[in-house]
Amino acid sequence: QVQLVESGGGLAQIGGSLRLSCSASGRSFSSFSSGAVAWFRQSPGKEREFVAAIRYSGTTHYANSVKGRFTISRDNAKTTVYLQLNSLKPEDTGVYYCATGSGIILSSIPSPSSYSYWGQGTQVTVSS
Repeated sequence: QVQLVESGGGLAQIGGSLRLSCSASGRSFSSFSSGAVAWFRQSPGKEREFVAAIRYSGTTHYANSVKGRFTISRDNAKTTVYLQLNSLKPEDTGVYYCATGSGIILSSIPSPSSYSYWGQGTQVTVSS
């Protein structure tokens, strides 16, 4: 099994930046056949929403709301995935979760139900 641990959340000002990390232990991300690692976020009273993903091939995908501001990447060992958050807005506030799984086809990337493993989340708060 794999355990996912997110870190790097905190309080940021509007227009500021944060870098989130998702570290895997027990298994590397590359061990998931046709897998992907994604970031989701959830704020109070709202459903969990897709933010960004990086597939086994290295291709990346973003929600329209974060395109051009957030960047997802991974380390060469494929045990850590990063999410760089720039030009932060108040609506970026929420708990950010990383998730992974196998056999994730392109059309299912934004769906939380496509992912079998989840971290505990890290809080991001954007305030003036």
